[in-house]
Amino acid sequence: MGRIAMVGGGIVGTCAAMMLARDGHDVTVLERDPTPPPPPNSAWADWERRGVNQFRMVHYFLPKFREVAEQELPGLTEAMVAAGALRNNPIDGAPADITGGRRAGDERFDTVTARRPVAESVVAAMAATTPGLTIRRGIAVVGLLATVGPNGVVHVTGVRTADGEEITADLVVDAGGRRSAMAQWLRDCGSPGPVEVIEDSGFVYYARHFRSPDGSVPPAFGGLLQPYGSISILTLPADNGTWGVGVIASSKDAALRALLDVECWERVVKSYPLVAHWIDAEPITNVELMAKIEDRQRTYVIDGLPVATGVVPLADAWACTNPSLGRGISIGLIHAAALRTLLHDENFGDPTALAVRWSEVTAETVQPLFHDTLNFDRHRLAEIEAAMKGHDYETTDPAWLLGKALETAMFHDPDLLRGFIDIASLTARGADVMARPGLAERAMALADPTPPPGPDRGGLLALIGA
Repeated sequence: MGRIAMVGGGIVGTCAAMMLARDGHDVTVLERDPTPPPPPNSAWADWERRGVNQFRMVHYFLPKFREVAEQELPGLTEAMVAAGALRNNPIDGAPADITGGRRAGDERFDTVTARRPVAESVVAAMAATTPGLTIRRGIAVVGLLATVGPNGVVHVTGVRTADGEEITADLVVDAGGRRSAMAQWLRDCGSPGPVEVIEDSGFVYYARHFRSPDGSVPPAFGGLLQPYGSISILTLPADNGTWGVGVIASSKDAALRALLDVECWERVVKSYPLVAHWIDAEPITNVELMAKIEDRQRTYVIDGLPVATGVVPLADAWACTNPSLGRGISIGLIHAAALRTLLHDENFGDPTALAVRWSEVTAETVQPLFHDTLNFDRHRLAEIEAAMKGHDYETTDPAWLLGKALETAMFHDPDLLRGFIDIASLTARGADVMARPGLAERAMALADPTPPPGPDRGGLLALIGA
């Protein structure tokens, strides 16, 4: 067992800290935002998390999150439901003539979802009662404690805080999310730092939240993420009879900045028949903007040698993408569970071996999911920008073409429907779904090129007055 300093106390960092503390490690979470979490019933109104720019953006917790949480943190999803989180299953919400009725195994699609502040307040409350776990809020880490090993590799031994405190640890876990400064801190210590690949994801979000008077959520007439030419629309049920609706566009689409106006936003969403009913309710926010979203990956082991030891990256601090698929927190929780397993099997006595093995575990468990997400985003952005120019997107990538066929064919075959939901839920990778006997052939045969109802690009521009 070791002393672990967790830099960052968001959902994944706190969940990872609970997993490690339950295994007997002495874990301290250092969270720079000072505001203590309020009870779940007031978290949406009262909690400010300035360090998380997507804190009030639309969120959705995939079935994979529920699955991992039930395995690794028993009681968490039950606590979320007690706080008003929605438990549902897309098979139950679709007509039986499309689903073929409930089947054995459909329970894998069960999800427990909520708005981010509500879910995080539940996680924080559970963490506060976890033995061996200390959470310190309002503690800003500004650098590292480090030595140089005999092989010339920087070895991290702890962290320095903004008020000059030095906190030593056997392992520092970077759970600082999208804004993690770990790369610069390592360079400040003499390490070359991780190799970073960074680019703008190219997407921008215009989103609002709504509430129903009776605690229900609107029925879904299609997937949670629906593509409409040069935009996509998200409809994400949440907790306590609330939900979010988001319009996703290319950051290059200057005309759509008009969507920041509430009346314009409503006019656009109401023009798409499959989602219009989602905004026939009480709005609880104005239009919220999220932009400048980075795709980024950090590699800490180069040619078999770590750039530093005594520190490991976790979740978004390792790699992050555009969040429209709702995968970030689920992939992060998979990563956290992998760290827990690794620290079962590896001790802190060989820091180099630990760093190398963590890189290998990351490559095995979550890197394929990151690349799947990035590949989808690159194609979808190209498709959006082609629609902006008035022509169809063309590619020879078989994975994208099969995915598009599956998306349009799923309502004509119960097996195709489940395959699509598996991919969207992170309960299976697309390559594995498409390898199921006969599924790819049926998807291609049943694919329907007819676009979903709604305005074309010209109609969209007319709606916003462009």
